[in-house]
Amino acid sequence: MSFRRGVVRQSKFRHVFAQAWKAEHCLDDVRVSRVTWDGPLCAVNPKFIAVIIEAGGGGTFLVVPIGKSGRIDQSCPTVCGHAAPVLDIQWCPHDDNIIASASEDCTVKVWQIPDGGLTSPMTDPIVTLEGHSKRVGILAWHPCAFNILLTAGCDNVVFVWNVGTGELVYQLADAHPDLIYSVSWNKDGSAVCTVCKDKALRIIDPRRGAVLKVREKVHDGTRPMRAVFLADGKILTTGFSRMSERQLALWDAKDLSEPMAVQEMDTSNGVLLPFYDPDTNMVYLCGKGDCTIRYFEVTDESPYVHFLSLYSSKEPQRGAGFLCKRGVDVNKCEIARFYKLHERKVEPISMTVPRKSDLFQGDLYPDTAGLEPALLADEWIAGQDAAPLLVSLSGGYAAPPSKHRDTLRSKPKLSSQDSGAGGAATAATAAAAPTPTPTSAAKEVEEETPQPRATAREMDGNTERPRREDEMLSELLAEMKALRAVVLAQNQRIELLERQLTRIEDGDV
Repeated sequence: MSFRRGVVRQSKFRHVFAQAWKAEHCLDDVRVSRVTWDGPLCAVNPKFIAVIIEAGGGGTFLVVPIGKSGRIDQSCPTVCGHAAPVLDIQWCPHDDNIIASASEDCTVKVWQIPDGGLTSPMTDPIVTLEGHSKRVGILAWHPCAFNILLTAGCDNVVFVWNVGTGELVYQLADAHPDLIYSVSWNKDGSAVCTVCKDKALRIIDPRRGAVLKVREKVHDGTRPMRAVFLADGKILTTGFSRMSERQLALWDAKDLSEPMAVQEMDTSNGVLLPFYDPDTNMVYLCGKGDCTIRYFEVTDESPYVHFLSLYSSKEPQRGAGFLCKRGVDVNKCEIARFYKLHERKVEPISMTVPRKSDLFQGDLYPDTAGLEPALLADEWIAGQDAAPLLVSLSGGYAAPPSKHRDTLRSKPKLSSQDSGAGGAATAATAAAAPTPTPTSAAKEVEEETPQPRATAREMDGNTERPRREDEMLSELLAEMKALRAVVLAQNQRIELLERQLTRIEDGDV
């Protein structure tokens, strides 16, 4: 009798290790909202943590710098401009100081958080978007176009706004016959996928107002579902089977007739919230009320969705915030970070890939989406599409200050907008300043180049610049460019050697 050894699937993420941070690094005494809405209740970016909290007489959410820890005092200033509980909050992907909030008061408000956090309660938004007739529970910023925001409410209507002008640019009033559970943009923002209470998955072109594809009964259960577009165009959904088992399914957007993969997990009744990392193609599933976070890798090889591991703790989660890749610690090989919401605490959880080397691991950190938008709002409205502009994480990522602060600071004016698409009148307040134009990489380098300072003779009225100063500055700039080229070349060489060493350690050579 002979035995054949099974082939183990090769993946750099097979040994992802999840670990909660120590108690001194958590946020304590945070009164997390008890609102009955299946949302994450938390949003995180490289600068701030935002959490929807309990408040009497209106909707409130807390915003603190990401490095803050310890007890949150009851007098800590909050964003408190809504007249009813807040249901969803989302940071703008193109400005780390801009956050949108959706509320039961039927409005969406956009806020500008100052660097360093709030010093006093914030009640006046920079933009108020009014048009929904029932409470608004879903927000989704466009991944590539600046100032484009999608909202969905319990009126079963999807709106697409130009936040820079406060205008409603598209309205999808007839696409969904029942409550919308989730909305997700695809990679270049040319389409969205939605799941609805009628159990159908829809792929929609919001600019044409056309439903491109529909799949009935994505999951047979009656509990809420979620759907997220993956980077390669596939769609991942979570839901419940007819026997109330929680399910995960993968769909090919080109052919929705049958799922590519279906996995059943357990019989818990908490809604599974999927968090997707397009750089690693990993999906993290957080169930509301669960004590675990499951993570999977999606590949092109059958069975397509590969279970990696799970993080388990004693305390159930009320919600969770997912930090974008720009904010992780590349020096510790951290590939993802969650902010788990307890009843009165926010606990960071790091996902790391153990590596022996202290050098930058290029295979774990491909170029990721940066702050710079690929398109202006008007360009996207005109029909243009573009992939996100990518940045390197080599050496870590430093978040620049808000570039658009001055253009968004002016007081908005109340104006009555007519939607045109469905005849519904909308009133919107908007910043009157023009929308800033994204600069090219070459222009940024040019702006960052040190400029010679004015000499005392120039200050006195003599416009002739000493030639010696110009020569010294030119030599210095040339030396800096040469040194930068050497550093980049050595970094590439080090990454190549590290990859070869990894292959040797894994037995591939």
